Amino acid sequence: MEYKDYYNTLGVSKTAADDEIKSAYRNLARQYHPDVNKEPGAEEKFKEINEAYQVLSDKEKRTKYDQFGSEWQRYQHSGGQPGGFNWGPWQQEQGARTSYRTVSPEEFSEMFGGMGGGSGSMGGLGGFSDFFETLFGGGGFGGGFSQQTRQQPLKQNVEYEIDLSLHEAYTGTKRTLQFEDGRKIEATIPPGVKSGSKVRLGGQAGGADLFLKVNILPDPVFKRKGDDLTMDLDVDLFTAILGGEVGVNTMTKAVRLTIPEGSDSEKRFRLTGLGMPNLKNPKQFGDLYVTIRVTVPKHLTPAEKDKFREIRNMRVAR
Repeated sequence: MEYKDYYNTLGVSKTAADDEIKSAYRNLARQYHPDVNKEPGAEEKFKEINEAYQVLSDKEKRTKYDQFGSEWQRYQHSGGQPGGFNWGPWQQEQGARTSYRTVSPEEFSEMFGGMGGGSGSMGGLGGFSDFFETLFGGGGFGGGFSQQTRQQPLKQNVEYEIDLSLHEAYTGTKRTLQFEDGRKIEATIPPGVKSGSKVRLGGQAGGADLFLKVNILPDPVFKRKGDDLTMDLDVDLFTAILGGEVGVNTMTKAVRLTIPEGSDSEKRFRLTGLGMPNLKNPKQFGDLYVTIRVTVPKHLTPAEKDKFREIRNMRVAR
């Protein structure tokens, strides 16, 4: 069985740091990616680059590979031939399956942009070599093992986080996403989404699904609880004492709120149907809860202060 020099494949030294390995892989993968390189042998070269990165970017695999490499070199220096090497101690247990490294959304965009094959497992363009599978599992043959059915790794979905204002979540909105290869897609965000909601874009991540995970930014006026909204509203002392109407700016319009006379600060009012739309049923809305905060007049004139003293004395005398 042929020994694979993964360091040579990526063009890095055996002491290369993780960042150096990643950079080398990124450059080579973009150079030989089948979507951009149609020359004969490019796809096979791309598979070799992927395989090398699978091993050298994984701490556990890299450690085992380095240990095997040292043993292989000692065997060769002693004059041994490949056919006589004892693979037994290094073989993965029969039937074992290797795990595949999954790239993050940031790596996906950085390495491949919108090109297919860039998302999820980096082994998605075909099986690994017999050398890889013997050391790390996933099928393979040699050293007394019979050939087994290869299990292709599943493509992994890719997830991006997007920020929305509360007003965008109320009305629904669109986001245009542009990949490094110039491809653009427009995502429709439905009304009523919440922080943690995911918008699925089927097949947009190299054949896998792209999910936009929503994060709702804090709003300076409203707070959200489910489909309900809450807000604080300043009401002057005179309106709180005598009653009256005050204006309330909701998410979409201004309404008038009636304040009963003698209303205390922190009194709560419910405005039915003026909350957020329901994600599953956008025609159904939550409620808006308005908590009033009574404000005390400042900078009174001497005459105004006399009036307040007069009212106080009248109440004390009752």
